[in-house]
Amino acid sequence: MMIKTISILGSTGSIGRQALDVADALGIYPAALAADKDFRLMESQARKYGPKTVAMRNENAAKELKARLADTDTKVLSGQSGLNDAAAASDMVLSAIVGIAGLTPTLSAIEAGRDIALANKETLVCAGSIVTQRAALKNVRIIPVDSEHSAVFQCLNTDNPKHLRRIILTASGGPFYGKTKDELKTVTPEQALKHPNWSMGAKITIDSATLMNKGLELIEAMHLFAVKPEQIDIVIHKESIIHSMVEFTDGAVIAQMGVPDMRLPISYAMTYPDRFDFGGSSLNLFDIGALTFDKPDTETFGCLALAKKAVCTGGTACAVLNGANEAAVELFLKHEIGFNQIAEFVERALDRISVIQNPSLDDILDSDAEARQIINSIKRIR
Repeated sequence: MMIKTISILGSTGSIGRQALDVADALGIYPAALAADKDFRLMESQARKYGPKTVAMRNENAAKELKARLADTDTKVLSGQSGLNDAAAASDMVLSAIVGIAGLTPTLSAIEAGRDIALANKETLVCAGSIVTQRAALKNVRIIPVDSEHSAVFQCLNTDNPKHLRRIILTASGGPFYGKTKDELKTVTPEQALKHPNWSMGAKITIDSATLMNKGLELIEAMHLFAVKPEQIDIVIHKESIIHSMVEFTDGAVIAQMGVPDMRLPISYAMTYPDRFDFGGSSLNLFDIGALTFDKPDTETFGCLALAKKAVCTGGTACAVLNGANEAAVELFLKHEIGFNQIAEFVERALDRISVIQNPSLDDILDSDAEARQIINSIKRIR
């Protein structure tokens, strides 16, 4: 049976806006919306959809929004606690806030017994074992929204998971695939934000350009599908038509295909195990023509190799990787470091910070904070 209400965390971002479109098409009421600081867009969304609750992580933004919505019945919450409360206010939460900021609201929703439509990969990258264990205790389903993980999820529904041999995650390669390190020295944020296939937020678009996004997805897939890193392969598929594949023990490979449209995995997460027409486009294979596949270049795009290194190290290493990357990407978007330096800065953080095995949630959050501090200190002494 389809859910009746949903909380959308990150409603002002790319995934959040598309999720609102899908929920509207499916007749699902967005009872709670949450975001970081874009109070103008949040006001517009609140007036259009009439949620019972909205939350702004930024306290000043929350104050402004509260004044703007004073003539409505919508309750305005603020800060991290506000996001946590909004997450637990509906039948399901779509977790699409960028970065580690999505971790505690997702855990709050799990504690409240709400199913999770997960578009925030950092939640599992940083605290995968904690999140999946708590979800199991609460009998909460985590349904992936990332196009690649949704594809794997759909492929595995065709068979018994015990027959799984390997997962094949596809990557578009971003705007710079095929370039050399020398050619990448002078690329700008504006160039990096021009993704050839997908319309996404700034951070994930840069991650796609560095291939860090694929490294984070590898880590996420390990936790979602209970597989080892050696059971996950990554292939460059520039057309972004095959969203990922699964190989079973007999050698059969099942692929999920479709036009590059995030509304499809969003819709599937909201309606699982059913499917409904949300108004998406059909795939025309004659228009697509050839489908191509290449190996990723981990020498030029070092972030993917760093993610694999963090996986092998275990413990808090993945939290360090993620925190350092978020901080480095922010510096790049501000034109304060070069494109190649994103991987260089992340590697320095991984080398400097001691790893804690079997970490608590506080250990993870502390490692994230330490990684960010190191990245900003490296930037200052350059």
